[in-house]
Amino acid sequence: MTSPITTMQAQTAAHLLWQHALAAPDKNILHLLYSRQPDQPVTYRQLLMGAAGYAQAFEAAGIQPGEVVILILQHGEALVYAFFGAILHGAIPSIMPFLTEKLSPEHYRRSLSALFRVTAPAAVVTYPEFTAEVRRAIQECSAESPCSVRQVLECSQIQPANDTSINLLAGFHRQPQDIVLLQHSSGTTGLQKGVALSHQAVFNQLNSYAKAIHLDQQDVIVSWLPLYHDMGLIAGFLMPILMGIPLVLMSPLDWVRAPYRLFQAISTYQGTLCWLPNFAYNFCAQKVRDRDLEGVDLSTWRAVINCSEPIYLKSHQMFYERFRSYGLKPCALATCYAMAENVFAVSQGGIDSPVTIDWIDSKAYFNQRQAIPVAPGGDNLPMVSAGKVIENTHVCILDEQRHPLSERQVGEIAIRSDCILTGYYNRPDATASAFHDGWFLTGDLGYLADGEVYVTGRKKDLIIVGGKNIYPQDLESLVNDVPGVHPGRVVAFGVANEEAGTEEVVIVAEAEDENMTLEQSDALANDIRLRINRGSDVVVRYVKIVPRGWLIKTSSGKIARSANREKYLAEL
Repeated sequence: MTSPITTMQAQTAAHLLWQHALAAPDKNILHLLYSRQPDQPVTYRQLLMGAAGYAQAFEAAGIQPGEVVILILQHGEALVYAFFGAILHGAIPSIMPFLTEKLSPEHYRRSLSALFRVTAPAAVVTYPEFTAEVRRAIQECSAESPCSVRQVLECSQIQPANDTSINLLAGFHRQPQDIVLLQHSSGTTGLQKGVALSHQAVFNQLNSYAKAIHLDQQDVIVSWLPLYHDMGLIAGFLMPILMGIPLVLMSPLDWVRAPYRLFQAISTYQGTLCWLPNFAYNFCAQKVRDRDLEGVDLSTWRAVINCSEPIYLKSHQMFYERFRSYGLKPCALATCYAMAENVFAVSQGGIDSPVTIDWIDSKAYFNQRQAIPVAPGGDNLPMVSAGKVIENTHVCILDEQRHPLSERQVGEIAIRSDCILTGYYNRPDATASAFHDGWFLTGDLGYLADGEVYVTGRKKDLIIVGGKNIYPQDLESLVNDVPGVHPGRVVAFGVANEEAGTEEVVIVAEAEDENMTLEQSDALANDIRLRINRGSDVVVRYVKIVPRGWLIKTSSGKIARSANREKYLAEL
């Protein structure tokens, strides 16, 4: 093992990129993978000159350092150069999901208009063919109040820089405490709060997380994750480029269409690290065929890290069994708890030792909110650890009155760290309400046991039935173990029962068998009711079995409870 990777002695991301370009200008730091096109290597020199071209374009357009630039671009050189170009100019880049066939153009435009009103960007970078859509969103924004967007820049008009005065760009005059980027939370109702992160916060996270995963000069990171989500932006983009680790980057859309390409890339480039949301483990295990893995060798893969959504033991087991014959090692299965407000990681597991599986008593968990350890099997629950808290980050579990809880008591996860957000951009109200006595309130539920973090759900998804608090993730965890249910494709939510004056619990689950008969569907629904009744004190009347693909997910791949609730009610 070589010496630990660090961000060196750099004030800002602009300085760090400049240092890498001076030290190793011809190093291929990035390989862009495309469908039906040759892979495209990008050296540090090319990255610096391409980014400088955007920085000069921002300066010519009158964009000031410290102003926000929205990037609406798909996978490719333009997105990479525009992002770092904003940093070199001292502007604040923020990547927004691109409009796809799965999104309603009207809904997308409303979300974009709302983003303009809250974030007040000075410019938008996009493609010529998308400029008209952006201008319509600007008009909608202007109908309510003056819109801040002064420039819509077309990436096709921006060329790489060709001079050597790059270090004179405005970004080199920024300070460590200045905001370097915005990450916007994802959701089905458009982009939410903009998480403002400083250069220093990003550096602190990268240094701590590099130690947690033992980042090494021999590592190669392979990613398909979208860059508008913290897992893709930090772990699968900024970290490798700013820390000198080769990155192999493919399009999220290409991965969805052909997930086997991830494994081919791991094999071709001898990838060592990769991050996946839990659903991707199931998706790959079920969709990748042997004929697409001919000659694939996964033995270099030292950590495939489950992050971003609830982690299920069954998903890890499926993934390992599917790919073990191609060299995947059981010790490669790892976990992480992360959030944009902490730049990325809060905890990391599975690097120094196998991921801990904590079997707990389901009744005590549901009724007493305690994680009491028991023997594996039966109606007991397997909880997958998200690992130990990374260096310089601290975790506390709070009750509803925000008092600290003892070990193995379930409550809200609160964090303190040296990489916490500066604040929610232009949202002092949201920033103030997110902190209590110096602790950031994550809104996530979980517990601590033997120094490890277990994440169990989201506080905001609470269902109240007859005065009793029910957390949908708990029920979903039970249902995921029912044979015949498509793993990870379950949602629980509450619907009002006006006659009873309370809520009723509804379970919607996708069937594993796409050709299930009505009788089989009814039987599966009964199995789900029985599993919940056995494993908790909740009585579920409404179970809906739906075909594959029925459930709606957010832009970051998480099950969208509110959207699925609306869809369920619309179909009644």
